[in-house]
Amino acid sequence: MNTELILNYLTDLEQNNCRDWYHGHKEEYKAANAEFEALIQELILRIGVTDSSILHNEPKDLTFRLTRDTRFSHDKSPYNPAFRAHIAPMGKLPVPVGYYLMIKPGGRSFLGGGLFADMFKDATSMIRDHIAKHPDRWETVITAPGFTKNFTVSGTSLKNVPAGYDKTHPQAQYLKYKSWYLEYPISDELLCSPEDFLALAADVFTQMQPFNRFLNTALDGFKMPERP
Repeated sequence: MNTELILNYLTDLEQNNCRDWYHGHKEEYKAANAEFEALIQELILRIGVTDSSILHNEPKDLTFRLTRDTRFSHDKSPYNPAFRAHIAPMGKLPVPVGYYLMIKPGGRSFLGGGLFADMFKDATSMIRDHIAKHPDRWETVITAPGFTKNFTVSGTSLKNVPAGYDKTHPQAQYLKYKSWYLEYPISDELLCSPEDFLALAADVFTQMQPFNRFLNTALDGFKMPERP
């Protein structure tokens, strides 16, 4: 498994972020993407030891395109020089939550978990309600030694506790959130050692599982909005 090939391709794409270069280096893309999919396949097998809900996935169904939507962005670069994947029970859909990997050169790679999307109001309400009803369970998850060693809960947050929730609730700070996610940074040096990376990634993703399970319990019954 050649992870350096992945990093080298993405570095070249970042330095030559235009359609002419991208289309002129399709073979390099195919080679790097094949290595990334092999990495995802190995992660599926290792995560699957403790979470069998993701074992049915095919790597090609979990990855995201390199192209960017530049319509509302000042940055008109056509490509995001990053390989990304979401390994979850329903593939790369954001719900149920799963395990996220982004490889981006320059120390910008990370492992993630939880709900990154904050545009699904029903999902936000379901998680808030679950935290409000089960503050002790939430506290147990986010104060576990394996959790506090590796993670801090991040997410888009309101300034105040939203209407309908107790402002003095013991988990009031988390009721302000509209998304709840985790990020674990990964260095380029670690990525260049595939076996070391895979061992660490499997361990980090395993440590995320109680957090993901809490959110997925809250999200039971959620349906993704249909596209118009």
